[in-house]
Amino acid sequence: MGEMSMRFGLIQNYSTPIDEIADAVDTLEAAGLNTIAVAEAYSFDAVSRLGYLAAKTRTIGLMSNILQLYTRTPTLTAMTAASLDSLTPGGFTLGLGASGPQVIEGFHGVPYDAPVGRTREIVEICRQTWRREPVAHDGAHYSIPLTRDKGGSGLGRPLKIINRLVRADIPISIAALGARSVAQVAEIADGWQPIFFDPARADRVWGEALEAGRAKRSSDLGDLRIEVQVFFAFGEPSPDAIASVRAHLALYIGGMGARGKNFYNDIAVRYGFAAEAADIQGLYLAGRIEDAAAAVPDELVFGVALFGDADELKRRIAAFGAAGVTTLLLAPVAETAEQRLADVVSLLDLTRS
Repeated sequence: MGEMSMRFGLIQNYSTPIDEIADAVDTLEAAGLNTIAVAEAYSFDAVSRLGYLAAKTRTIGLMSNILQLYTRTPTLTAMTAASLDSLTPGGFTLGLGASGPQVIEGFHGVPYDAPVGRTREIVEICRQTWRREPVAHDGAHYSIPLTRDKGGSGLGRPLKIINRLVRADIPISIAALGARSVAQVAEIADGWQPIFFDPARADRVWGEALEAGRAKRSSDLGDLRIEVQVFFAFGEPSPDAIASVRAHLALYIGGMGARGKNFYNDIAVRYGFAAEAADIQGLYLAGRIEDAAAAVPDELVFGVALFGDADELKRRIAAFGAAGVTTLLLAPVAETAEQRLADVVSLLDLTRS
């Protein structure tokens, strides 16, 4: 069956205590979980928590979800990934993304500019660093070493990372939504992390961009992994759980960005929910947040989620697989930590049966 080849991960939410997952690592490894992905946003940093989890794991891989392009230099990003890969028995995947101006400018005070161009250069610099070459890069956005004519002292020289790495080919998985950025990801990255991925509708949003990027992709990279965050419950989720999904979708579709500049709203529009997306945004920006959540249609909530009994879960997993998804990063919505863990273990048992 197609779903049996699906890989499964678990999202460590930025607002959830780390011990919920850390204390369950033995259970999750025994059940066959492949990956834990640690979110960052503008919360506790992901790197500290990834290091903590690395000490707890034996087989589970770890992933950043995501490290933001603008908050670390490219070589620090490379160093961090190499260090985490050396600490994680199951291996580390560098999850990168641009985030958005609300976080980058609002929280970090750094200009949000040229995300597509910066992404390409950071990937090049990381891979050069991991090959243990003296790092030399002269791009539109990053110059290493920094030369005198670009504001440096003139004393910088190309340096190579000191440590010998576990792997020179640490996987890079990039979060991207817009057509140009998704095409570039399909060209240069090991994996792609979309958000609000509905397997029945995703092709109409990203199909052309993925095809264009894959046409330029080096065979050395292998097939593109598609790693999708998905709201999850084993069985019928409670009304409160569904409400939490509606609120999350309303926050992104309505509140992340401005009118005419909201990638998440654009996804909803291209999925066929143009009128609903406009209503959600209008209500949210007017401060009517509960009404905005109520305006999120059921079809969208259940389209981007993994809910249902055993048969329905198998059907939905197969649908994600048929749409090209290789890993489902589960975001359990049950009210208690015990039930969230039980749901994940039940799903893993189901897919191994």
